[in-house]
Amino acid sequence: MKFLFDKDTWQEIYSGIRKNKVRTGITIIGVMWGIFLLVVLLGAARGLENKFNNLFGDFATNSVFVWAQSTSKPFKGFQEGKRMTLKMSDLENIKNEIEGLAFVVPRHQTQAQAVNNFKSGTFGIFGDYPTLDKVQKKNLTYGRFINDNDIEKKRKVCVIEEEIYKQLFDKDEYPIGTHIKINDINYLIIGMYKEGAIGSGGPQGAIHIPFTTFQQVYNRGNTVGWFMITGKPEFDIKQIEADVKLLLRNLHKVHPKDNRAFGSFNLGEQIAKVTGFLIGMQFLTWFVGIATLIAGVFAIGNILLITVKERTKEIGIRRALGAKPWEIKRQIILESVFLTSIAGALGIIFGGLVLMIIDATIGKGPDSVLINPTVDIPIVLIATSVLVVLGTLIGMIPAQIAVSIKPIEALRDE
Repeated sequence: MKFLFDKDTWQEIYSGIRKNKVRTGITIIGVMWGIFLLVVLLGAARGLENKFNNLFGDFATNSVFVWAQSTSKPFKGFQEGKRMTLKMSDLENIKNEIEGLAFVVPRHQTQAQAVNNFKSGTFGIFGDYPTLDKVQKKNLTYGRFINDNDIEKKRKVCVIEEEIYKQLFDKDEYPIGTHIKINDINYLIIGMYKEGAIGSGGPQGAIHIPFTTFQQVYNRGNTVGWFMITGKPEFDIKQIEADVKLLLRNLHKVHPKDNRAFGSFNLGEQIAKVTGFLIGMQFLTWFVGIATLIAGVFAIGNILLITVKERTKEIGIRRALGAKPWEIKRQIILESVFLTSIAGALGIIFGGLVLMIIDATIGKGPDSVLINPTVDIPIVLIATSVLVVLGTLIGMIPAQIAVSIKPIEALRDE
């Protein structure tokens, strides 16, 4: 390892680079561009993944929403267009008959005016069970979510979204323990949460009250607005969706091929599509980055081949003076590793700077395209190591050509 600290070794490398400044510069840029692309593309892919996770992070992703519509086919004496209604009895049937379920959450929704002193607004009112917090996690800033006692006793309590607090309360006013009026009925605020990226009650915000309270206040009897159904990770959510809708058609005496009677939105299926896209993008990123790196490294090999050709006489003199073949080979390989290392370091630095600029410009705020576009340090280290290894391997080709030239033939070269 002493040769790494030998002044003459580095002077010779410097001399070789200085003689071919343009070629060396173009070569370094080629390799630098490869690792620069790899860092930026990987960072962008991570930023998209973070945005996706932020968007759907509140939800249990293996979920499907099912609601009632109207029939499209006559069946067993009922005419086409019969309006369907989901029942609480459907809940137990779904739980008992469908395999692979994690949660089945019945929900209700309406719009109503909420008032606090002289401030008011119209918001989405949701009737919910405590289980909702397991499938659509609420980021509580104060208080708690609805619990089983609220359901059992039909308490007039509510959990509000932060946006509602901003509209109904003065700044820095503590909301927990205060009351708001919803349709002239007083509700005690027991919790407040930050709105999620999706799934809120609309642009004005959402208010959650106990499901049983909603049924009583709005006279909904034993009906259900819709079901939010979450499957276990090992089960196919598309199959669960099909099984649930088939069961509901049987329970409500709907034609087996009537696809309009019950509507659904399969969140798990949509998320799977996006996840597949992200995986494909990461694969494409690695492919493009590594291909560009390899192209740049081969460019270094070509430059060194030209350099060996130009230095044939010099190599012959050194051989004639007693330089050993492995010393000549070591010198050329070291030059290759040096060039690839410099190019790799520059590519990583410039790639990191670009990711910082992206994060500062389009990575902030609720409408950000990417969130925290970064690359893991181990990945950067692996990419750099691969680059150095490739530089070493590609340097062996011109090095082997250099030592294969006999001193007498090298001295004759013009």
